Amino acid sequence: MLKLLDFSLRLSVIPLSVATIWLTVTNKQDNSIYGYLKYSNLTGLKYMVFISGICASYAFIAAVSTWIRCIVTKTWLFFVSDQIVAYLMVTSGTAVLEILYLAYNGDREVSWSEACTSYGKFCYRLKLAVILHALALSCFIILAVISAYRAFSIFEPPLVPSKVVEEDRA
Repeated sequence: MLKLLDFSLRLSVIPLSVATIWLTVTNKQDNSIYGYLKYSNLTGLKYMVFISGICASYAFIAAVSTWIRCIVTKTWLFFVSDQIVAYLMVTSGTAVLEILYLAYNGDREVSWSEACTSYGKFCYRLKLAVILHALALSCFIILAVISAYRAFSIFEPPLVPSKVVEEDRA
């Protein structure tokens, strides 16, 4: 049951990450006053595309390897890899959320005006990409919990001497 859930989550991450990449890379809008805006103008978006590519590639390799006996026994490898990918997704998601926040609200202290009134389509597609990225991240958070359970369930729980247990009850 756990193996099937693991496999399903890894497979569901792939289209979510690919859709995030597609929405971000094809996101562009021209404005007659302010000019042309595309994803490559913003470093945070390029970072999210890169991390989403890593995420989709790793999810595919991990999904395939869950059915290969010799790799499945490497629970620590999955545990560490799932943690790293989840943390990378958090960092890229927060970078894009900062861009999105500034696009909607601006920053008056440094004289940045909000941009989403001028680039509404760009901001809307960016919001969709962030939502898809967050869904992929939630899958990886669940995968990180599953891999942690697998990695640490091979150990016995610590034994507490019965004297200590009796003293705690009193």
